[in-house]
Amino acid sequence: MIVRDVMATGVLYARPSDEVRSVVTKMLSRHCGAVPVVDDDHSLLGMVAVRDVLLPLYPNFGDYVHDNVHSRNFLDMEEGYVAVLAKKVEEVMSRNPRTVSPEDPVLKAASLMGVHNFRRMPVVEDNQLVGMVSIGDINRGLFFQLSSE
Repeated sequence: MIVRDVMATGVLYARPSDEVRSVVTKMLSRHCGAVPVVDDDHSLLGMVAVRDVLLPLYPNFGDYVHDNVHSRNFLDMEEGYVAVLAKKVEEVMSRNPRTVSPEDPVLKAASLMGVHNFRRMPVVEDNQLVGMVSIGDINRGLFFQLSSE
């Protein structure tokens, strides 16, 4: 079984200039935790995940070293969420994400996801985003193929 057999197409995506707020709205409405970021040619530039939206709220290591009391004030950190939502996607996205090809075996994709602790990966063909594959997609595909035999 190959990735093409189980991947999702018609994928929700973001542009680097989109506001984080609009992407989070899309993620919440579609119950997904990560969205690929593409340019006008549909070339994959990065991924923006819920994690990428929350990480800017936390102090960096230098802040923690210089003031470990106030850098742990989680209520103050929460107030920074509105500012993060106003940022552009390109400011928070992870660049150069790991990808798989539609022709890769599904267990290769599952292995990469396991090694890197990902739940989903973009599927790229000729530098163009063509879909997304999740660990659930792979499990469903294997289950229905192998349980019917």
